[in-house]
Amino acid sequence: MDLEISSFGTLVGLFLTVALILRKVNPAYAMMLGALTGGLVGGLAIGETVQVMVRGAEGMTGVVLRVLAAGVLAGVLIESGAAKKIAETILHKLGETKALLAITGATMILTGVGVFIGVAILTVAPIALSIAKRANISKFAILLAISGGGKAGNIISPNPNTIAAAEAFQVPLTSVMFAGLLPAIGGVLITYLFSKRLVNRGSLVKDIDLQEQHNEKLPSLLSALSGPLVAIMLLLLQPLFNIKIDPLIALPFGGVVGALIMKKGTQLNSFLTSGISKMTGIAILLLGTGTLAGIITHSAIIPLTLDVIEYLGIAPYWIAPIAGVTMSAATGSTAAATAVAGTVFAPTIMQLGVQALAGAAMVHAGATVLDHLPHGTYFHITRGSVNMDLKERFKLLPYETLIGLGIVMLSTLIYGVIGSTL
Repeated sequence: MDLEISSFGTLVGLFLTVALILRKVNPAYAMMLGALTGGLVGGLAIGETVQVMVRGAEGMTGVVLRVLAAGVLAGVLIESGAAKKIAETILHKLGETKALLAITGATMILTGVGVFIGVAILTVAPIALSIAKRANISKFAILLAISGGGKAGNIISPNPNTIAAAEAFQVPLTSVMFAGLLPAIGGVLITYLFSKRLVNRGSLVKDIDLQEQHNEKLPSLLSALSGPLVAIMLLLLQPLFNIKIDPLIALPFGGVVGALIMKKGTQLNSFLTSGISKMTGIAILLLGTGTLAGIITHSAIIPLTLDVIEYLGIAPYWIAPIAGVTMSAATGSTAAATAVAGTVFAPTIMQLGVQALAGAAMVHAGATVLDHLPHGTYFHITRGSVNMDLKERFKLLPYETLIGLGIVMLSTLIYGVIGSTL
C-alpha cells in the first residue's frame, strides 16, 4: 500500500489522541479517532484512511491472541490466591526492618511472574500499608516503592507489553524478559534509594487506610509458583534447545498446570473467566493502538526522523528508547506504548543495524518511563491502592519518571552503547 501521510497530519492525530485521553475518553476510541483525523488531515481520502487503520489493527492480531492466552495464567494466579501468597511470603520474610526493599521486591516479582501490573499493585498495597503503619513509614515512600517495583517487574514479565515487544521484533519472549533483568535490578535499587530517603515525606498511614485482612486458606509457596515456572520453562526451550513453544501455548498451559498442582482444578473455569475479563480491555486497547500505528507507519514522520538523526549525528540505537518514551507519554500505558513504538519503528531500527533483541529491550524499557502520567490508568490505580490525596500523588510523578529514566538508561547503556561496540 503506497500511501504517505504528512508529518503535520500525523502530529495532529497524536495530539488529538492525547487530548481525548486527558478528557477521559476511552483510550481505544481516542486512538481510533486520532488515527482517523491524522489520516484525513495528512492527505488521505476517508476510504484510504480506514484501510490504513484496518491494516494497522490487523497487525496487532498476533499480540492480541497471545495477550488473551496470557489471561489463563493471570486468572489462575489472581483468583487462586497464588499472587497473594507470593507477595505475603516476600514481605513477611524480609520483615519491617527492610520494609521498603520487601515492598519493591514483592511488586517486582509478582509482576514478573505474570500478574498484570495493576493487579500486582492492588495485591501488595494492603499488606504494605499494614507494615508501613507499624514501621511509621509515609504513604509517599510506600507508593514509590510499589510503583518502582511494578515498573521493574513489568520489563521481565510475560505480560502484554513484553509480548508486544517480542512480536514486533520477532524475537523469543523469554529473550526479551531476560534482556530486561539487569535494568530491572537497577530499577529496584534506584527505587529503594529514593523511597528510603522519603520515609518521612507526606502523609502517614491511618487506620482508615487499612483493609480488613481475611484469613483465607492460601496455597503453598511452591505450588503458587508452579504455574509461572512451568510457563517459563516451556518458553525457555526455544533459546536453549531451539524448540519453539509459542506463548499462545506456554502461558495458558502453565496456568492450567498451576491450578492442578494447587488442587484447584474444579475452579479452573472461573479462573479462565476472570483472566479473560482482565485481558479483554487490554486486547481492545491494543487494537486501538494498531489503528494509530498504521497511520504512523505510513507517515512522512519516519523518514523525517531518520534525516534528523543523520543530521545531528546521533547514534542510530537512540531511536529505540526515544520511541518507547515518546509513545508512553502519548498513551500513558506501557502495553500501548510498546505496541505502537515496536510496530512502527522495529523495521527502521533493525535497518539501521541495531540487533532485534537490543531494539526490543530498549523500546520496552523506554515504554516504562512515562506510563504513570495522569491520562493513563496506572496513575489512578496506584493512587487508589493506598488511598492517597490527588495533590500528593502528583508530587510523586518526578520520582517515578527518574526511576523510569534509570531503567531505560541502563538498558540503552547495555544494548545500545556497549552492544554497538561488540
